[in-house]
Amino acid sequence: MLCATTTGSLLLAAIFSALTLLYPSNAQLSSTFYSSTCPNVSSIVSSVIQQALQSDSRITASLTRLHFHDCFVNGCDASLLLDQGGNITLSEKSATPNNNSARGFDVVDNIKTAVENSCPGVVSCADILALAAEASVSLAGGPSWNVLLGRRDAVIANQSGANSSIPSPTESFANLTAKFFAVGLNTSDLVALSGAHTFGRAQCRFFNQRLFNFSGTGSPDPTLNSTYLATLQQNCPQNGNGSTLNNLDPSSPNTFDNNYYANLITNQGLLQTDQELFSTNGSSTISIVNNFASNQTAFFQAFAQSMINMGNIKPLTGSQGEIRSDCKKVNGS
Repeated sequence: MLCATTTGSLLLAAIFSALTLLYPSNAQLSSTFYSSTCPNVSSIVSSVIQQALQSDSRITASLTRLHFHDCFVNGCDASLLLDQGGNITLSEKSATPNNNSARGFDVVDNIKTAVENSCPGVVSCADILALAAEASVSLAGGPSWNVLLGRRDAVIANQSGANSSIPSPTESFANLTAKFFAVGLNTSDLVALSGAHTFGRAQCRFFNQRLFNFSGTGSPDPTLNSTYLATLQQNCPQNGNGSTLNNLDPSSPNTFDNNYYANLITNQGLLQTDQELFSTNGSSTISIVNNFASNQTAFFQAFAQSMINMGNIKPLTGSQGEIRSDCKKVNGS
């Protein structure tokens, strides 16, 4: 009996070791990773964002989105931040989901400068994105969480991956869930993380197909609230300026709260992928939307956990990658 138990224990240990080799990252990320090497990193990040907020009310939403768009391509490795040049022949910044849309790179650079001045060569750009997302949500009135740290920075970018992996605003519900599942995130993560659209703006070009010619029907999206539709058609006329900005949450555009979900229930989701969470018949997401709309605490708890889950997507750790001294370029280039 003892031998069988010992053998079983050894087998379990071997399996665990194999899994650790296959998936080393999650075990190595830690909320205390910089406790001795850069103990003030969180407050430095928050301070720079607070300064940026004084002249840019959108910056908290923009920084949160950068972390999302980074993690969905090759994992959370700051590949999104690399400019074209040197060995980076195609930048993720130029990919369709990011081009003339992703913003806040200058604030990330300011954070990196401030962190380097305090703790040179220690904190990765990938971790700065994770910390900036948490600080941004918290500063906008949302939840706080212990950010797991210890990521390192990529030395390559993946523009084609950005074009194919980042969910688009016109994605079908099936494609949307498939893209989340592909990076290890489930339906609950999808609904919770979509709640980041409780703040920020979106350009007309990302949803104007819903206003006049939805799915080639020649008519508006039938799930759009008629009053809201009229407002959007006025803001985004047919053949108008596609870059005009619209609040993702018309009720509290700069505050992180659960109004996003109440908007979905009244058919006032701005993006197609927003409204589909509530308007897709028979979807398991409907009950989650109802729960978050009625219980902000439940939403905040789920959002914080889903951000941690997202931050665990394939980070580089240990000796992988590098700690970039300039987030825009690979060291030595």
